[in-house]
Amino acid sequence: MLRVSKIKLCFPLLTRRFASFKARKKSVIEKAAVDGELRVFIVAGEVSGDNIGSRLMCSLKKLSPLPLRFHGVGGSMMCKQGLTSLFPMEDLAVMGLWELLPHLYKFRVKLKETIDAAAMFKPHVVVTVDSKGFSFRLLKLLRARYNQQHLENSPVHFHYVAPSFWAWKGGESRLGGLSEFVDHLFCILPNEERVCREHGVEATFVGHPLLEDSSVRTCKPQESKLEGLSKYSLPSEDSTVISVLPGSRLQEVERMLPIFSKAMKLLQDPFPNLLTLIHVASNCQVDHYIGKSLHRWPVPAILVPSGSNQLKYDAFGVSQAALCTSGTVAVELQLARLPSLVAYRAHFLTELFIRYKAKIPCISLPNILLDSPIIPEALFRACNPSNLALILERLLLDEEMREKQIVAAEKLARLLHPLESGMSSKLVHYSDLDSHRYTPSNLAASTILSYAKR
Repeated sequence: MLRVSKIKLCFPLLTRRFASFKARKKSVIEKAAVDGELRVFIVAGEVSGDNIGSRLMCSLKKLSPLPLRFHGVGGSMMCKQGLTSLFPMEDLAVMGLWELLPHLYKFRVKLKETIDAAAMFKPHVVVTVDSKGFSFRLLKLLRARYNQQHLENSPVHFHYVAPSFWAWKGGESRLGGLSEFVDHLFCILPNEERVCREHGVEATFVGHPLLEDSSVRTCKPQESKLEGLSKYSLPSEDSTVISVLPGSRLQEVERMLPIFSKAMKLLQDPFPNLLTLIHVASNCQVDHYIGKSLHRWPVPAILVPSGSNQLKYDAFGVSQAALCTSGTVAVELQLARLPSLVAYRAHFLTELFIRYKAKIPCISLPNILLDSPIIPEALFRACNPSNLALILERLLLDEEMREKQIVAAEKLARLLHPLESGMSSKLVHYSDLDSHRYTPSNLAASTILSYAKR
């Protein structure tokens, strides 16, 4: 009788536990296995994001236990990995405050189009890459839609490239709200992961995407790497070669290229055998603009098209210096050991906002990370043809100034690598990735798949 009573007492408890087990939500991978594929909705809004997104897609395809299907917004590199973009990525490539205003209506239309497409695709995973203005609105509105629909298994949200909270007054305080619509953040700079976690955002420092370019580590200044440039009319040994990188967004190229052109004209006298290698971003609008502007360029020029890292680093290898618009390319040039000058201009209202809100004196990442003005910067009103020409002349002739940049590249490379910057323990958590197969995109892909198994 006592035994029967015990069974009667235990039965409701067992029933509740069984019901709880049955009600347990399936993991993302389990749901994807039932569907027969892992669906990833991925969005990038500019050239650097397209590069990151394409490498992440490639790594996911290598590491995923299930077939993958991609949908979203991206550029030519992501399309090569199997994405059919909803609309041209260039529609989202706008930076600045005042510069954004004429495009607000188009942005709202594209945002709604993207949300509707994501809902129809029914993804298991959503990944946004950089372009935080568009990306965060997208993730926030998608999460609100899931909550309205009371989805039992809503998609997992990842964002690649943490917002630059460290650059702005009050930037860290705005991190707290991210966890409401971002499940995991991929950081590309040291110390970002720690700060994000302190503010309740799950994060992983995966390393800087440029570490994936093996040629970055081997390219040395003035090496005769001419294989990729052999079809061009290359300069004689007494020529002065400058790589010019005006930007990847149409609005910044339209603003910067005329200033760069006038600076090159001023350099003709001190350097009569001047040749410029103008690097064209993977953006059809930029390609068209530079092509039609070339007839006004004051010195001999060779256009270096996008799409080939080897060709790009061959061009760096035969250059004595570089002039670039501020952006990711400043890190790229530093890692390539090519002495550079970083320049930047924007609408005067955007410049006023930056002066008021920025809490760091430098704008280029190498200077910020190294906490030293290793790379000369010409910003805002200082970004004028005569000043650019003056700094470039010094950069070409001053060996001490050049050597400082080249030596600093080694320290920068270590800071950008999670293994070499003391974060190698991260890799232990991901069983399908070891240090020998480490790349930023492999670590990000492995994190996505590990998270999806929860």
